[in-house]
Amino acid sequence: MVLFRKVRSRLIKLEKFKTYLIYALGEILLIVIGLLIAWKINDINESRKNRIVEVKIYKSLSQELNTNLGVLDSAIADYTKNIQTLQNTINYLGMEPAELTADAKSMIVNLNYHKTIVRDEAINSVNATNKFEFIESDSLKKLIAAYPNELDNFNNQQIKIENIINERLKPIIEKHISLIEILPEDSYNYQRMKNYGNQSNYPDLLVSREYQNSVIDRLLQTKGQLSIAKNLRNKTKIIATKLNQALNRS
Repeated sequence: MVLFRKVRSRLIKLEKFKTYLIYALGEILLIVIGLLIAWKINDINESRKNRIVEVKIYKSLSQELNTNLGVLDSAIADYTKNIQTLQNTINYLGMEPAELTADAKSMIVNLNYHKTIVRDEAINSVNATNKFEFIESDSLKKLIAAYPNELDNFNNQQIKIENIINERLKPIIEKHISLIEILPEDSYNYQRMKNYGNQSNYPDLLVSREYQNSVIDRLLQTKGQLSIAKNLRNKTKIIATKLNQALNRS
């Protein structure tokens, strides 16, 4: 009887242990499930926050690039007009003063050049900070990363043209052409200066090798700038289109 009592006691203890083990495993499972749910919720919230940041980045970039598209359209029109003017100017080389009309003279001494300001604040901000990490599209990342180089090419070409105008064309034109010509015709105040001041010397200007080379160089560099501007506009349009597509999916 004592033996049976001991065996029974052991079975009861074993049964209690099994029950406790099942209970403990159940608690562990519930904790694991809870942690997984919390992790998933946190992951969803983090993704939502990242998406909000991503959309803000896209909107900022889209606004900047759309502005650039308008600026580049105007620049392309200006470069095309400048090229035509410079080509016409070359046709006047070697002409006699009597053959030059007022419009021709104006074209010969034309130094007008409007610098094109292409915005890059948003692009540079993305490339220089951790904002780049919030962009999901790999193709868009590559385009955005390469865009500053395209802008540098555009701006560097502008500098070349400005240098030709300011350092070469302007001095040689001022050497041969008098500003007297732009004084009002009917003004008595300037009449003495018009009569006795040094007059413009278009023949010497037009046969000057320095002037001719400068005009031709400006023409070639402007053609190069036109090509760069068209390429930059194309790249800008591609990025802007991808950004708009990404925004429409939000």
